[in-house]
Amino acid sequence: MLRLIFPRIPPFDYQCERVPDMADVDQVPEDGLEDEEEIILSELPDDELVEQMHADLYDGLKEEIVEGTNILLARGWSPDKALNIALVEGMRIVGIDFRDGILFVPEVLLAANAMKGGMEILRPLLAETGAEQVGRMVIGTVKGDIHDIGKNLVSMMMEGAGFEVFDIGINNPVENYLEAIEKHKPDILGMSALLTTTMPYMKVVIDTLKEKGMRDDYIVLVGGAPLNEEFATAIGADAYCRDAAVAVETATELVSSKRAAR
Repeated sequence: MLRLIFPRIPPFDYQCERVPDMADVDQVPEDGLEDEEEIILSELPDDELVEQMHADLYDGLKEEIVEGTNILLARGWSPDKALNIALVEGMRIVGIDFRDGILFVPEVLLAANAMKGGMEILRPLLAETGAEQVGRMVIGTVKGDIHDIGKNLVSMMMEGAGFEVFDIGINNPVENYLEAIEKHKPDILGMSALLTTTMPYMKVVIDTLKEKGMRDDYIVLVGGAPLNEEFATAIGADAYCRDAAVAVETATELVSSKRAAR
């Protein structure tokens, strides 16, 4: 017979240390705690304020971005200067680290939300000054597909890069895209799909644009997990964007090239 021999467990020692109560906690010496230096944004010179705003964007601190944006405007910065130097450049850094796998979706969403805080202040001012935008984009998930996380991330990152974005949501037939581009006159049409069964519908939209003689009026970007560059080329898109950071880089480059060729 097989005999199992287990090690002997020593008796449990009940002599436990007493957990300090709140009175004990209050008596912790103050000099034992490290005081964090508070940063007062209004006291920073412009270059340090911008650098701090980049850091606050990276950390997704919306209130600080709103405060910093208002400070720059109060100091006489133009809306487009505040946008490009403080916000767009900060989001460019976020996009690089997202592309390189240093940041992940939750952190990017927080940064984009912080960026929105600044944009809410700058957008009406930019409209008043007539400053030229980086570009306009209509984006939506194609018919039969209800996935939107990737699309939403692209929308936020594009806005963070200075684009005006019109998100038409999910499950869009070709009529929705046509209506949106007629209404908003975008530079870019973006389509998203997460299913192999819905990605062919992108070609339906592009073919419809060709039939109506509208295809060359727009830059068409496509993205989604099952897509690749070969598919984008086969359906007649201008580019495949594997993630939101690449979408921003590609969109910025193609819009600049198209405007330069006019």
